[in-house]
Amino acid sequence: MADFIQTSNTRTAVRELAVPIAGVAAFAAVIQDVLDNNPFGCVGYVQGGVNHDGVEKNREHYIAKINYEDQDAKTVGTISARAPGVAAFEAVAAAMGGNPVRDSGRETYSCRLKCHDPSGEIYYVTFSRNTVRITSYEDDAIRAAVEAWADSVPALA
Repeated sequence: MADFIQTSNTRTAVRELAVPIAGVAAFAAVIQDVLDNNPFGCVGYVQGGVNHDGVEKNREHYIAKINYEDQDAKTVGTISARAPGVAAFEAVAAAMGGNPVRDSGRETYSCRLKCHDPSGEIYYVTFSRNTVRITSYEDDAIRAAVEAWADSVPALA
């Protein structure tokens, strides 16, 4: 029987945020900053005949939490709605009708960015309200670049 042979040494690093990212607008701003400014120095590449940006969204989802309250402000029901992007998330939260109250403190957001390092390594940076996670990297310089950038972003302290 054949054995599995290790072919690489990929790593994962996690930063636990001292305070959760305040809301979906602040979360989206952090993601858009990475996409617009490419603070990790990533480079575009071609894979399977398709051109890719150095940093691009790989997957994302947002979960809105809505409480329904009676006239005495007592919660009489709750719902969770998963949306594929920020615009859909905000539309779901706004379209509920009745007496809904967003429970923004319990909402969850996740966005994973696919990054292509100049060395050729592909790695991922995943953002949630409480963490930033770097996965599938080998070179410590990648972690250092992401960490240096995160140190400069107040929402990621």
